[in-house]
Amino acid sequence: MTAGQRIAEIYASGKPVFSFEFFPPKTDQGAENLMRTAADLKESVEPDFISVTYGAGGTTRDRTHSVVTQIQDDLGITGLAHLTCVGASSEEIQSVVQRLEDAGVRNVLALRGDPPEGAERFEVHEGGFGHATDLIAFLQENHDVCIGGACYPESHPEATSAEEDLRFAKAKQDAGADFLTTQLFFDDRLYLAFVERARAAGITIPIVPGIMPITNVAQIQRFTKMCGASLPEKLLDRLRPVQDDPAAVMATGIEFAITQCRELLEKGAPGIHFYTLNKSHATRSVLAALR
Repeated sequence: MTAGQRIAEIYASGKPVFSFEFFPPKTDQGAENLMRTAADLKESVEPDFISVTYGAGGTTRDRTHSVVTQIQDDLGITGLAHLTCVGASSEEIQSVVQRLEDAGVRNVLALRGDPPEGAERFEVHEGGFGHATDLIAFLQENHDVCIGGACYPESHPEATSAEEDLRFAKAKQDAGADFLTTQLFFDDRLYLAFVERARAAGITIPIVPGIMPITNVAQIQRFTKMCGASLPEKLLDRLRPVQDDPAAVMATGIEFAITQCRELLEKGAPGIHFYTLNKSHATRSVLAALR
């Protein structure tokens, strides 16, 4: 068993922190492919930590646990396990987190989670939690883990206003969150304005920009629509003429992400969290250029 470093301590080092997010595979072959991708990233760019998401409705809970543990034990990379409120009582969540702690995983990203497939809205599970803030407070009180939360430069799709959304972000810090990671965005001004408002509201913990290098136009349009993020018209003007040329889309996406990340770091972002979609080429290319 390899105990991972607490992510709050990594951010406290003062150097730019680079991390990568994977989703847990559905098959054993997928698990092997993911570990090869993670090993490739370790060899080429040495990420500070790797996070692993939760399937809809907690459907990949066991694979999330096994992948995070394997990343730490086999590759020596600090792991961050996602945890949601969906479809689980507090007792079940307690059991999951205890297993993670027993395996040396010291970092949890606490999320409310999206409704399970087929459900129109989130429903509180019997004996469970209705908000990420409730889950964060539970983890803070019952477990010795470093806790991350999510935040939204363009506001959560369910928020009634930007002010309400910011209050929820502050509530996550007050409940015990050690850092916040943003939803993906493609206009740095959105992140910088959000950070400015967050600091004015009393949020002092690291606010980490989440970046997804574009590799497929239809895919990124679907993602942004789903999560309420926007695509700048200038970026779409560059993508539309090449959208049927995968290599050209990838090159455009990588170039845009490099420019975006450079500006974020120059203007004080504590690091970059890459949404990889379980592929290493685009994120590896971006990070290589940054370093």
